[in-house]
Amino acid sequence: MPLPIRFDAIIIGSGQAGNPLATALAKAGRKVAVIEKYLLGGSCINYGCSPVKALLASAERVHQVATAADYGVQAGTPKPDFPAIIARKDAIIQHKRDGVRANLSEEQTGISVLMGHARFRSPRVLRVQLDSEETQELTAPLIFINTGTRAAVPPIEGLAESGFLTNVDILDLKQLPEHLLILGGGYIGLEFGQMFRRFGSRVTIIDAAKNLLEREDDDVCQTMRQQLEADGVEFVLEAEVRRVSRNADGEYTLTASTPDGERRLRGSHLLVAVGREPNTDDLGLETTGVETDEKGYVLVNERLQTNVRGIYALGDVHPGPQFTHLAYDDYRVVRDNILHRKRRSAKARPLPYVVFTQPQLGRIGLSEKQARHEKIAYRVATMPVRVVGRAQETSLTDGFMKVLVDDKNHILGATIFCEQGGEIMSMIQLAMAGGLTCDDLQNTVFAHPTWAEALNNLFAKLVKAG
Repeated sequence: MPLPIRFDAIIIGSGQAGNPLATALAKAGRKVAVIEKYLLGGSCINYGCSPVKALLASAERVHQVATAADYGVQAGTPKPDFPAIIARKDAIIQHKRDGVRANLSEEQTGISVLMGHARFRSPRVLRVQLDSEETQELTAPLIFINTGTRAAVPPIEGLAESGFLTNVDILDLKQLPEHLLILGGGYIGLEFGQMFRRFGSRVTIIDAAKNLLEREDDDVCQTMRQQLEADGVEFVLEAEVRRVSRNADGEYTLTASTPDGERRLRGSHLLVAVGREPNTDDLGLETTGVETDEKGYVLVNERLQTNVRGIYALGDVHPGPQFTHLAYDDYRVVRDNILHRKRRSAKARPLPYVVFTQPQLGRIGLSEKQARHEKIAYRVATMPVRVVGRAQETSLTDGFMKVLVDDKNHILGATIFCEQGGEIMSMIQLAMAGGLTCDDLQNTVFAHPTWAEALNNLFAKLVKAG
């Protein structure tokens, strides 16, 4: 085999960290290669944020039509056209894919894009099995692992043989499920559960935990369950699924142990959403000496460097919260450290996130559960959304707002579970970044009537309490 082709940097995976990093390095004059096994753009564009939120938008329209009479509008019964809904999603995603391909065009950027599977032969050499069935070897002093994760498959008897849907497969269904069983009550399961219920499927969510979203505070877990039950989603909690089978007609049967005894749950489709696992098992990491944890995630320091000089890990493939915005910030950390000589850390950064159910759950900073676990003193104020003027006027009165502050009235964290919860949370994040206190926010003049002006009353509670 000829000598490896030399690059200044090689990026394995074209996700939200890898693509902008490739562009930044190329603009700085580096010779860069990007290797992608599946689809350019990574999980966010292809089977994560973008397609799911496009489908959620259609589900929200269905709900608006179904509830139009509550606003004095006679709109009739909504009739979701599921193939048209999927086609709209596909058009949006194809546009994004085309944009990524154009942005990585070698003619425009000088970046070499190779479609195929990469494996390490040594810490500096990769062998790429191209889609064309040819093989190439590449070498570089800097190699970035950006391979992401895939759906974890629990070791349940009969599951593999019966077949099931993952978060990738369910996006390309041609027909609406009659009864969708969802194994897993986390963020993915809840978003898909509400979505397909609003499209018209019967939905049952099964989870081994006592509460949904176990990492969240109890008030969040309870309110989330109430909201989805109001939509008609069924829950079977504290259920350990022991067996899965599928009959000749394609119907699934899940046999589960529950506090009330054994239950058999039947449905037309099964989505498995019990967690993620890293795409590191077929990278040849054993030839590099790169350390991983017991689950296969690549261990990194605050600058996202592995224990092997010149090899980095970006995005979901290293331990920690798995969110697109954090993967993008991984790019900024590496860019600034390598190109701008800054000492930027991936550890010292805020963690905002949103669960895109309706209402949305927006979270930033500490929850009460986390504050207690870390033994951090706090004061808390909670306000039901039903008292907010904007909520009353729009009849979107479900949920609550909650904020934690320290003894100096600095904001420690916020939970905003209401309409536009993600946007309101982002305002609080900006206040935290600017060092504003609850005293500052209770006296801020917000436009009326907006959701944001509710923050006046919420923070006023903390000023009085202090």
